[in-house]
Amino acid sequence: MPPSFQEIVEEARLSARALKDYGDQFFNPTVRLGVTGLSRAGKTVFITALIHGLTRGGRFPIFEPFATGRIAGARLEPQPDDAVPRFAYENHVRTLIEERSWPNSTVDISELRLVIDYQRRNGADRTLTLDVVDYPGEWLLDLPLLNKSFEQWSSESLALSREPLRAGLAAPWHGHLATLSAEGREDEQAALTAARLFTDYLRACRDERFAMSLLPPGRFLMPGNLADTPALTFAPLEVPVDGASPEGSLWAMMVRRYEAYKDVVVRPFFRDHFSRLDRQVVLVDALSAFNAGPEALVDLEAALAGILDCFRIGRSTFLSALFRPRIDRILFAATKADHLHHSSHDRLEGVLRRIVGRAAARAEHTGAEIDVVALAAVRATREAQVARGRDRLPSILGTPASGEMANGETFDGNTEVATFPGDLPADPEDLFKDEAAFRGLSSASAEKSDFRFLRFRPPLLEHEGNDAPALPHIRLDRALQFLIGDRLL
Repeated sequence: MPPSFQEIVEEARLSARALKDYGDQFFNPTVRLGVTGLSRAGKTVFITALIHGLTRGGRFPIFEPFATGRIAGARLEPQPDDAVPRFAYENHVRTLIEERSWPNSTVDISELRLVIDYQRRNGADRTLTLDVVDYPGEWLLDLPLLNKSFEQWSSESLALSREPLRAGLAAPWHGHLATLSAEGREDEQAALTAARLFTDYLRACRDERFAMSLLPPGRFLMPGNLADTPALTFAPLEVPVDGASPEGSLWAMMVRRYEAYKDVVVRPFFRDHFSRLDRQVVLVDALSAFNAGPEALVDLEAALAGILDCFRIGRSTFLSALFRPRIDRILFAATKADHLHHSSHDRLEGVLRRIVGRAAARAEHTGAEIDVVALAAVRATREAQVARGRDRLPSILGTPASGEMANGETFDGNTEVATFPGDLPADPEDLFKDEAAFRGLSSASAEKSDFRFLRFRPPLLEHEGNDAPALPHIRLDRALQFLIGDRLL
């Protein structure tokens, strides 16, 4: 199909913005790094640890310019976008170190600017500006809506909601849907009830027992200042994919609000933020999917494929930088690697490679660089060997969060325990064989699940003089090397 007038206008605006950004690069070399991930993946912790390590002096032996002393220092400066909230770095550091609590999850976009003073390999002194853009991964799952009609979205959403595990969670919404006449007169109360029940279904899918990831529209679960607006008061209907809505009907009302959602929410995010990114980190909480069961892992695979399809990827060239900026490096990071013994870290990476494999292969054909890593931006555990009969199991030591349960015990948030979470298979395909590949919370009790990954509190750290203590991590330096190492040569 030829592009619509609106699409042509959007492309022109994007090109104009790219031209301005490219001109700024001559005077202020800048990398715009997007950090995203689905709920509870650890975006806030990742950014906090990255900034803390660079400004305070972390232990980054794999990050070459840091390890060799070519980075003289890094400092925070005011962010460039006055309409975007500042990432609350100082508050998050205080929460991690002093309160030993994890910061609140990302529910909106925020930004932070870091200026790195460094020496090139030829001895010349330079600066690199790193603009870190934090945004919820759920927003990425909305971008495909720009190319879908309300009827297409309804059909896909209904088909997904009728899959075995989701159908029970969607029953109240399905019951209300059966009472609606799409071609009947528009009805505000019917729309409000449908939107509420549809949102309840999405929220139930995200519960840790099911840990579903494919849950667009993203703003329904994090509405912010758009709560209760017509742009967030719509839901799928049983309508033909190629049908046309009668004027004044409930169907037409839902179409109008769906289009308003794209205009008010999705397009501004794409135009003002997403389209300007140079590098991207996608954080993945695979352990929650292991906890929930095989269906959650398959759902995570579909969500990540959808996310990668959203990126404008490819090798950055003069013309692309000038008129159509592209993301030329994407890092997929399996977070919470500290919840596993190091002997399973390679296996966790293998699972993530399997999940993103097909989508990543398409990206690499465009010239973009893709990498996968298992990491912990802040390491909350230590390793140990625990005797069980004649066997010695590779285990981890940490302080489970208050209310966490295992083997019939509820933890108080202060007691350190040793736990054996389970071994990941050597062959990732073993986890994808069928719906009975392994048992999770969606089909079994916690005691009978094959994997049980607890939530641990941040570690207790000792202060070093007046300086804030370094945050322990796993492979955060490897992530930095991939993401910006080439820009500091």
